[in-house]
Amino acid sequence: MSASSPSSAAPDDVEEGLVLRPKFDANGLITCVTTDATSGDVLMVAFMNAEALQKTIDSGDAWYFSRSRAKLWRKGESSGLVQKVLEMRLDCDQDAVWIKVEQGGGAACHTGRRSCFYRRIDRDDTGAPLLTPVDAERLFDPAKVYR
Repeated sequence: MSASSPSSAAPDDVEEGLVLRPKFDANGLITCVTTDATSGDVLMVAFMNAEALQKTIDSGDAWYFSRSRAKLWRKGESSGLVQKVLEMRLDCDQDAVWIKVEQGGGAACHTGRRSCFYRRIDRDDTGAPLLTPVDAERLFDPAKVYR
C-alpha cells in the first residue's frame, strides 16, 4: 500500500488530509464495519490487514483477514455470496473502515442470516440479560454451503 505511515503524520494530516494513512493495530489489523448500501443495515464487523484493504480497494470486492484462521479471505469465496463494494470510508483517525456493499444472495453471516447482528439484548423477568432473536431467518443452510 502506498499510504504514508500514520505515525509520521501530524494529527491534522490524518484527520483532515486527503492521503490514505490507515492506522492498523498492534496485530496489523483494522476494524471494518460492513453495511448494506441500500438499507444501511449493519451486516457484519470484521477485520482487514493491509493486504485485505488493498485488495478491497483494487478489486471492488470485500476482502477480510480472519483472526481465527489467520488468513486472508474474499467474502463469498466459499458461499458464493460475494460483497460488491459500492463505497468505502475511513473514520476521522483512520483506524476503522466502513464499507457499503451490495450483498450477493442476501446473506452476509456465516450462520446463513442476512446480518451477523440477529440477536437483541433484552432482560428477563429477573433483570438478567437475555438474547432475543430478531431478523434471524436463515437464508441458507451453512451445513450445505460450507462443506
